[in-house]
Amino acid sequence: MRHSARSAAVMDQTIPLSEAPHDECGIFGIYGRGEEVARIAYFGLFALQHRGQESAGIAVADGKHIRVHKDIGLVTQVFDEDALNHLKGGHIAIGHTRYSTTGSNVARNVQPLSCLSSVGEIAVAHNGNLVNTLAHRTMLERQGVEFTTSNDSEVIVQLLAHLCKGSIEDAVIEAMKRLQGAYSLVILTKDKLIAVRDPYGVRPLCIGRINGNRYVFASETCALNVVGAKFVREVMPGEMVVIDDEGMHEVQAVPTARHATCLFEFIYFARPDSQMYNKNLHAARRRMGHELAKEHPCPGAHVVVPIPDSATPAALGFAEASRIPYGEGVVKNRYIQRTFIQPDQRMRDLGARMKYEPLKEVIAGKRVVMVDDSIVRGTTTGKLVRMFFDAGAIEVHVRISAPPVRYPCFYGIDMANQDELIAAHHTVEEIREKIGATSLGFLSLSGVVRAVGVHTDKFCRACFDGKYPIAVPRDVKLTKFSLENLPAIEEREREVVGV
Repeated sequence: MRHSARSAAVMDQTIPLSEAPHDECGIFGIYGRGEEVARIAYFGLFALQHRGQESAGIAVADGKHIRVHKDIGLVTQVFDEDALNHLKGGHIAIGHTRYSTTGSNVARNVQPLSCLSSVGEIAVAHNGNLVNTLAHRTMLERQGVEFTTSNDSEVIVQLLAHLCKGSIEDAVIEAMKRLQGAYSLVILTKDKLIAVRDPYGVRPLCIGRINGNRYVFASETCALNVVGAKFVREVMPGEMVVIDDEGMHEVQAVPTARHATCLFEFIYFARPDSQMYNKNLHAARRRMGHELAKEHPCPGAHVVVPIPDSATPAALGFAEASRIPYGEGVVKNRYIQRTFIQPDQRMRDLGARMKYEPLKEVIAGKRVVMVDDSIVRGTTTGKLVRMFFDAGAIEVHVRISAPPVRYPCFYGIDMANQDELIAAHHTVEEIREKIGATSLGFLSLSGVVRAVGVHTDKFCRACFDGKYPIAVPRDVKLTKFSLENLPAIEEREREVVGV
């Protein structure tokens, strides 16, 4: 098995350019004889770049061996023609784009991760977070397994190798019985491609088809469109789908617990041209703007301005429903992404100005409705409000197309510890005062659900209402509340998780 990657000593020195929550990663898989699968995987990952900008990797199988190329950086930084030529010759590929939520952003944590098993080499790409990582890692270490990474995804690949006494399919089914938490996986062997989704379906995963017997798996449908695949369906919660030379085989590996797809996928994470639950996300976000205008109208405002790009559909909807003109009053630096160069203190103080620049011609002298998708810590929102006032706005009315985020996520979103969540400790009026807005309104949970058009029980809503669909062990809770003393942690556990 051949790998190419930069030194593991490369540490994450990136600076956050937004307080928005970050999803862990995007995954992609393709099975297609006669296709240049590495190149197709590259473009699939390119379409999923929004799901993770820290690292990228592709593993390719040719029936005998698996080759891997991965590194820290964006997809276009990690791969060039030489890298893709190194991966030529296979007929199966999996790929991964990463935003770290378990394990730091260093080269050894870059996916896909691989190891040897009784059926030969296997490689795994994972989207999500396990909540029983420590128990499995401890068990495997006692069995003599040596771990080389600090993320939960290696636990999955090593567990599969440990359980693989016969077929890889049996090992996957047994692993799914043991794993707890959120996981959408694409698994590669020398001659098979396997996709699985946890029994709650927290993270998305779909199936596409490119002519004949060529299949694609992707975190979002937007990646299917890019590679010319037609959407077939979503992988169901608890399902295992196997692709080999005989075609596609579907097995309900573990019973579906309940549908609990992350609601934030609809609000923010997924690309607006994707669809989930057969709902177009751009249309759903536009309807969120309609609901927001009904719940928190702003009579007398002159212009509705989105914080680009994720809030644009909601701002369009707010403008339509309120009949207030829509205006693009903020320019986003789309090339800044993440930088390894640390800014000086003066530039840190500028904060959001590194990423956004106001258009004074649209804002000056106006009562502005500023639409954004979420408030997590509140720091960036406050800087944006000040930026609007500095550009000449006479009023800034902030409207958020999500409910207040009051609880941390344990299932694959790098959001914040609860002590960092502004809505966990402050009322809406207190938040308004802290960010300096003229007024502030959050879309209700029921308003989001109405806009999506799917029953509320189909979603994980834990970051909004504290109702976690998958039980969260104590040691995992402690990592999220590490800055608090034990009595406070125990009290909050009873309050948040209901234990």
